[in-house]
Amino acid sequence: MSADLDCRTCGACCVNLPSNRAQGFGYWVEISGDDKILGRRDLVKKHVVYDPSGVPHLKLAHDGQCLGLRGEVGREVTCGIYHSRPTPCRRVEPGDDHCLRSRAAHGLAV
Repeated sequence: MSADLDCRTCGACCVNLPSNRAQGFGYWVEISGDDKILGRRDLVKKHVVYDPSGVPHLKLAHDGQCLGLRGEVGREVTCGIYHSRPTPCRRVEPGDDHCLRSRAAHGLAV
C-alpha cells in the first residue's frame, strides 16, 4: 500500500457516495446476519439502522458518513467499530475499485 492510499489518512469508503445520496439512497453498508456487530447490543443501538425491508445497515450521519468513522476524511481517520465492522467494510482494500471510486467521488487523489 502506498502512503497515498493509506486508509488512516483517507476514509472515503466510509462515506456514502454523493451520487447515491443525490438519488436518495440513504443506506450504504449492508450488514450480514453473521457479522459480529449484530451480536453487540451496544453497537447495534448506536450504529445499526434497518431499511424498510428489515435489512440492517450501518447508520449514517446527515452528511453520509458512517457513524463509526472518527476524524476528517482525507486527513486522519480511524474506525470506532473496527473489530466488529461488517463484511463489506472488511472487503475494501487500498487501491481496489471501490477504494478508487470512493476517493474520486470525494475529491481525493487517486
